[in-house]
Amino acid sequence: MSTSSELRQGRHCVFMMHVHLVFVTKYRRNVFAKEILDDLRQIFARVCADFEAQLIEFDGEDDHVHLLVNYPPRVAVSRLVNSLKGAFSRVIQNRNYPSIRQKLWGGALWSPSYFAGSCCGAPLAVIQQYIQQQQTPH
Repeated sequence: MSTSSELRQGRHCVFMMHVHLVFVTKYRRNVFAKEILDDLRQIFARVCADFEAQLIEFDGEDDHVHLLVNYPPRVAVSRLVNSLKGAFSRVIQNRNYPSIRQKLWGGALWSPSYFAGSCCGAPLAVIQQYIQQQQTPH
């Protein structure tokens, strides 16, 4: 994963869009071990690449994961989230993860909700100050 925060170019735009995503397991069950998180990182990186996005950072705990994704403006965050969650849910069906099968049933790994926070290079206060300091025509 790269830690690049450089501007990216599309056909008609220049952009630097990042989203911080948090996914929680169904019922907040403690099902993730290091092996599962390592698999998640690889799968999420592939899904991001399919969307021409970049998985900048990834980590998690027993019951949730955090992602920092650099994505192009044509990608809807909700579509990206659905693909990320769905990709790993399909992998669970093919691999035997005892911690997941024992604590979750009915094929659902993720809670249907998620957190998505937009982020950029500067804190909001700095951006607000910059906008306020624009020279408004009289």
